[in-house]
Amino acid sequence: MNERMTQLLSRTREGDRAARDALFEAAYKDLRRLAHARLYVGGRNTVLDTTSLVHESYLRLTQAGELTFEDRRAFFGYASQVMRSVIVDSARARLSERRGGDVQKLTLSTDLAQDLGQDEEGILQVHEALQALERADSRAGQMVEMRYFGGYSDKEIAETLDITERTVHRDWEKARMLLRVILHQD
Repeated sequence: MNERMTQLLSRTREGDRAARDALFEAAYKDLRRLAHARLYVGGRNTVLDTTSLVHESYLRLTQAGELTFEDRRAFFGYASQVMRSVIVDSARARLSERRGGDVQKLTLSTDLAQDLGQDEEGILQVHEALQALERADSRAGQMVEMRYFGGYSDKEIAETLDITERTVHRDWEKARMLLRVILHQD
């Protein structure tokens, strides 16, 4: 499967539209798994469903122009970023429809992915905190993005970033500490 995706990515970089479509067909199951993890872990309140998130992400990926990913890891890393963008845009749209509402305080526990972002305000707060984290420590920001918005496990993060799982755990602890500070600066 990895070899097939690598070949499809290579052909896609060369401008082969059929290869691009075949790439998404080959990756569809994994993209659905990531989308499902992002939408349903922790009971997120969102109007998106798994299929909608995957399809909107696909549209954004194809509208972005050339897909120049070297390998499967890079492709899924970028897909995770696109899913984050879709989720955040959806949350912003729902909030703008409401025109206000009570702001809910977020608490940071050892399980960040389940406690943060249960609704649109939370998703936007996490997005803004993540932007600040990315400015302070880009790798930690990328790792949190992959875990929170991409649904990656520690093992998948380690493989994608080409680091050890121990480094993922260290970065996760550091990122949680920094996010706690960022989220409580109000």
